[in-house]
Amino acid sequence: MNESSGKFSLLPRGGRDTVFLILSLLVAFVVWLLTNLSNDYSAVVSVPVVAQCNIDGHSARSSNRAVVTARCRTDGFHLLRFRSRGERKSLVVELDRSDLRYGGGDTYYISGSAKNNYAGRFFGDETVVEAFVTDTLSFIFPAENHKKVPVAPSISVNYRPQYMGASALKIKPDSVTVYGEASRLDVLDYVSTAHLGLWDVHEPVHGTLKLNSVKGVRFSVAEVSYEVDATRFVELRSRVPVEVWNVPAGHHVQVLPPTAEVVLRCSFPVGRDPLPQFKLYIDYKDFNASLSGRCVPRTLRLPSGVLDYRLEPEVFDCIEDNG
Repeated sequence: MNESSGKFSLLPRGGRDTVFLILSLLVAFVVWLLTNLSNDYSAVVSVPVVAQCNIDGHSARSSNRAVVTARCRTDGFHLLRFRSRGERKSLVVELDRSDLRYGGGDTYYISGSAKNNYAGRFFGDETVVEAFVTDTLSFIFPAENHKKVPVAPSISVNYRPQYMGASALKIKPDSVTVYGEASRLDVLDYVSTAHLGLWDVHEPVHGTLKLNSVKGVRFSVAEVSYEVDATRFVELRSRVPVEVWNVPAGHHVQVLPPTAEVVLRCSFPVGRDPLPQFKLYIDYKDFNASLSGRCVPRTLRLPSGVLDYRLEPEVFDCIEDNG
């Protein structure tokens, strides 16, 4: 160990020069490497892909993997990432059902220009695909136990005064495909949604509802959309005679009481008076099939602008008099 200016040096001068040279070379190499990796290159790269898709009656994920190969332009960092992928875990890519073609059995494939829709998912948005080398990607989606069941929405609607639903609640889709063991599917008759309470509704409302999960069962969709309509209404009241239609010749049926108090709920504002077009009748077949002679009157169809109606009374006594 040499002494210089009252201080000790751990390395002789020649050793210090060697360390400095090595560090300089290392820094130069790193700079060179980063510079080269930052440049764009064109190369053929391959990515193993497992497909995921919602196909009725089949598993949501393919049981096999397909290797997609293309000539790509990207920087050296991403090329290095592709090279190091090797046999590692496959890339899971969600495919649109409309892009898949049926290949027989449980096989579905994607080919041609449809692959271009997934270039970014296969190779990353930072990579430009110059040309696909792989023409067709085939995937096997094994069949599963399944059946279609209706959706039972849980929605309570409270309308603002003088407002009501202009149409029935709309659910889309109104049924879903469920997958699972046969024993579980046998006892599953419907799928319910999370509860939703709507208050002071006075205009159309729409949104989504999540499906309530069922243990051991998979759904084709996780949520459904709903639409609740609303319109302002006014009420019109009148007394309307209750007629009997399709009475055979020689028969006579008397209705008690002969008229009904009718309340029509009409869209606001009311145009043409709908009361003259509103008819109430009891079909003789309904009366003949009744054991008690008590019948509920019908109406052919609601006049334009009428949303709903109610009667007082709701049930009428019918008496046949053939004398």
